[in-house]
Amino acid sequence: MTPIRRGTLRKIDLLPYVGSKVRIAKELSRLESSSKRSFSSSSSSQPIVEICEDFLFPQHSESYFNNLKDFSKRESDQPSRLCFASRPNLGGPLHLATRVYYFSGGLAELQEERKKQGNSRVGNDFHASLQSQQNSIYVEAPLVKENEHEFAIGLENTTIGSYEMKDVTGNKNKESEDCILEYWRYNLKLGYDTVPKFLEFYRAGLPSKLGAPGTDPSTNLVTLLYSEVGRLNEVIEIWRHGDGIPAMERSRVAARKAQEWRSAIAKIADLAVEFRSTIHQPLVAGPD
Repeated sequence: MTPIRRGTLRKIDLLPYVGSKVRIAKELSRLESSSKRSFSSSSSSQPIVEICEDFLFPQHSESYFNNLKDFSKRESDQPSRLCFASRPNLGGPLHLATRVYYFSGGLAELQEERKKQGNSRVGNDFHASLQSQQNSIYVEAPLVKENEHEFAIGLENTTIGSYEMKDVTGNKNKESEDCILEYWRYNLKLGYDTVPKFLEFYRAGLPSKLGAPGTDPSTNLVTLLYSEVGRLNEVIEIWRHGDGIPAMERSRVAARKAQEWRSAIAKIADLAVEFRSTIHQPLVAGPD
């Protein structure tokens, strides 16, 4: 299998890793020490992820989504920090748009962009559709950010201009149309060591989840984020399922049979106050 390149959005074929838990475990354990060293408060130079949520008037939501598509076409012709946008269609508010941005220059770069573009960053065409907006700041977990890591897509250098919803031959296909994003939000107990423990448990269980027989080959981990500004001690994982809900269900069934993953989730449950899952439809771009 060819390792995914940073900034390249491609489907990762997980089938070669079925039954290869030892290989995956060695790679992830190698990153464990760097994870512990890297977990710290953001500085101005540490990359951050901003998640913006636009709460829409129901009667104007379709107009918003159409404007967003036009906006993305304009943005794709110039450098952009927008990774992708999505809307919930199961498990959350329906008249909501989620935009995900990556800032390699950290909070200082975000503040500089705010000075130039203002807070909303989506333009006057959108204002009539908006009831309210909120944003939170996250840091991508080290196991995702490592350049040589093969098992996740990651948000670094991934923008709306990086890809189109096409397969590797350049033809638009049914899988791209069916693609969904699965968001998992974990609200954890307060404490300085809660998030590092979560990341430790998650890393320990991830190899068995990725290598579980029956995992759909179109299922990829997009990113794993922990909060820096906003709701404290929140972790978000985003998965891509290229073949849609059937792929998600197949991968979920496979993961339930992965003992190390089950053990990790049991430990994570002791850290958590609340879990929530939401299924999103990609709007203008997304991991592919």
